[in-house]
Amino acid sequence: MGTSRRVVVIGGVAAGTKAASRVARLDPAAQVMVIEKGAHFSYAGCGLPYYVMDLVRDQKDLLSTPAGVVRDAAFFAKVKNVNVRSRTEALEIDRDRRRVRVRDLAGGEETWVEYDALVIATGARPVVPPIPGIDLANVTPVHTVPEAERIKALVASGGGRNAVIIGGGLIGVEMAEALAARGCRVTMIEMLPQVLNILDWDMAKLVEQHMIAKGVRVLTGVRVTALRGEDQVSAVATDAGELPADLVIVAVGVRPNADLARKAGLAVGDLGGITVDARMRTSDPNIYAAGDCVENTHLITGGPCFVPLGSTANKQGRVAANALCGVEDAFPGVLGSAVCKVFDFCVARTGLTESQAKADGRDVVSVIAPGPDRPHYMPSAKSLLLKLVVDRCTRKLIGAQAVGPGAGDKRIDVAAMAITADMTVDQLAKADLCYAPPFSPAMDNIITAADVARNKLDGVFEGISAREVKEKLDRGDRLVLLDARSPAEFEEMRLPRSVNIPLGALRARHDELNKDAEIVAFCKVSLRGYEAALILKAAGFRNVRVLDGGIAAWPYEKET
Repeated sequence: MGTSRRVVVIGGVAAGTKAASRVARLDPAAQVMVIEKGAHFSYAGCGLPYYVMDLVRDQKDLLSTPAGVVRDAAFFAKVKNVNVRSRTEALEIDRDRRRVRVRDLAGGEETWVEYDALVIATGARPVVPPIPGIDLANVTPVHTVPEAERIKALVASGGGRNAVIIGGGLIGVEMAEALAARGCRVTMIEMLPQVLNILDWDMAKLVEQHMIAKGVRVLTGVRVTALRGEDQVSAVATDAGELPADLVIVAVGVRPNADLARKAGLAVGDLGGITVDARMRTSDPNIYAAGDCVENTHLITGGPCFVPLGSTANKQGRVAANALCGVEDAFPGVLGSAVCKVFDFCVARTGLTESQAKADGRDVVSVIAPGPDRPHYMPSAKSLLLKLVVDRCTRKLIGAQAVGPGAGDKRIDVAAMAITADMTVDQLAKADLCYAPPFSPAMDNIITAADVARNKLDGVFEGISAREVKEKLDRGDRLVLLDARSPAEFEEMRLPRSVNIPLGALRARHDELNKDAEIVAFCKVSLRGYEAALILKAAGFRNVRVLDGGIAAWPYEKET
């Protein structure tokens, strides 16, 4: 292009360095500068819990290219032709004169940096709740490399034995595993009724039970009232009692870091993020914004949303660079797709949860489909629970969730593409997915789930949720829980107040059941439960439903 334009990028982690590198590629004559407040830039922030865990042994691995080259200032200058100024804080944007006032944090000197185009990529900042004692030593978020370094050093020196995590979101559950792996006694406190609010309650409860089985104490619906200690934290006070603590992780979420944009008079949305169009342009045509500092558009609802993810930030940084270099491109929005590892579980989601869809005024059908992620005869097979949310009127898939040790990520990726393509569950059920026993069942988990949804929509399958069954049991409703498993399975573990008639014996023994009673049939995954319901209906039973997901999806206590 030969324009020798001055492109300034504020923020040097994900979106910022992506935008700067792309501009330098498209316009080699441009003068590209990145202003970064921290000492580290272009680092893998999502890898910090695994650095604390010691799964990632060397800090430089978080700062390196796949070839092992550290992405420092010299790397960006020599390889990318980008001037990176670390430990430099952007203080003010003068839009009229197209310049940014910056301060060198080492020497304190302030200067003005002029630009022809500006990209704001200031990311998000951790929410620090106004709790007494929040400023005590060993109370920290996990947002930067130095914070992770301090936590890792504390644990390595024998400190942090009693670790309390405030917040049960993605960072919270990842840090629970990291600290438990380092030998800490971990307690998680979440003020909401569930951990991982990105899931529906029934799915999140299964994750919570898995965390408890791994030794993490989980307190939901509990509020932290104060942190105790002299100089260093020693206890956490809650409305449910007091807990000993010599390390407190604050993981209650993040907010867009849009202060600089707001002070410059740029448009900021109701969720606190910078308002941008599909080309990542702000309300000033010479200023772009990308990453966790901006608000996104949800692809299903069309409304604004704030979903801070490194994957989104990188894509948006590229779009912003393309736009300011005159390359046609657009960022359409997000589905909120996310995945995390919680001990042995893969936890993933995309689109709308059932509760979100109902809050949006949609009439939905939800299905829960457990099963092995490979044929049961394969030694590598692991269980996986899928939940699909389907619009009843259009039959379109609008949400999916996966929980379990099986490969949930690829199923949710398929779901995300199906939602993006506006596919119905009828189309999804015929998707030409790969099949070989080492990788998947002949009928992949998501195809089976789509067929269950079709059966529900067509009235072939009448399901009932575990929560609804539990409410009926608590009320003392006259309800027959019919367990269609074998007697051996029933003796080992069962649901409360259930009766056992194995599927193979049901045709001969169905007269033992009251035809006027409300019957809920189930088994481990409700496949035999579904067959049992069909047998009973053929025999004249009218009020028969199948427990969604069977025992595998039952989020309450079981009898042993």
